[in-house]
Amino acid sequence: MTIDIRKVTVLGTGVLGSQIAFQTAFSGFDVTAYDISDEALAGAKDRFTTLAATYRAEVAGAGDGKAERTESAITLSSDLAQAVRDADLVIEAVPEVLSIKRETYEKLAEAAPERTIFASNSSTLLPSDMKDFTGRPDRFLALHFANRVWQFNTAEVMGTADTDPAVYRAVVDFATDIGMVPIELHREKAGYVLNSLLVPFLNSGIALAAGGYAEPEAVDKTWRIATGAPMGPFQILDIIGLTTPYNILANGGENEQQLAKWLKDNYIDKGNLGVATGEGFYHY
Repeated sequence: MTIDIRKVTVLGTGVLGSQIAFQTAFSGFDVTAYDISDEALAGAKDRFTTLAATYRAEVAGAGDGKAERTESAITLSSDLAQAVRDADLVIEAVPEVLSIKRETYEKLAEAAPERTIFASNSSTLLPSDMKDFTGRPDRFLALHFANRVWQFNTAEVMGTADTDPAVYRAVVDFATDIGMVPIELHREKAGYVLNSLLVPFLNSGIALAAGGYAEPEAVDKTWRIATGAPMGPFQILDIIGLTTPYNILANGGENEQQLAKWLKDNYIDKGNLGVATGEGFYHY
């Protein structure tokens, strides 16, 4: 069975959702970006404009107007049924909260054609946690991107026991077609490969600062100098944006919830969410 993916809808136009939509459109696919309100889509439009400028500066082949053409080619929609009615693939990038994922998939299952493949960009949830909400567990799997997709271009592909192998292969091929390096997982693993390594590292950094052991800048400096890495945990957190790490921690155990409270009280409640808002642990 040949599965042809040409029309892609991205649900959620936050930091990573916008990047996925832009990279997919840049690679020649027909892309619709969906969000829940016109206000949210106005923010997405600004992100796409910023991405066009970033691609011009950093991505080979983005000159001669291609970045601008990519921006203008993305269809924006706050009507879910309209956004997915012709989709071959829907990539879900909504907040990392299971109840929100469930509500999204239950609506999506009714609105999308039977042939449409659903892929979740969930950072930590297992696809088996969500498959029963999709109405098509055989056409559902996880496709996880790293932030700054044009630079850190991995796409982790993880199915469930119900995922059709042909669907899995089609999504692996799609990831290659949009310039990603597919990372195939053979079994479900919370956090995939990347976040199984990254999340404990970031949480350790937060614990050092929240516990009063060292300032975020000192933690980052220690890591950079001692390992030669280009960034420390708090620099990475600012790029990711603090909302997703907060949601992950808030749904964890007691220790994680204390770290979530520290993030909320000291940064999120003050509107300091990272690079996207101009200030997080650092000022931009």
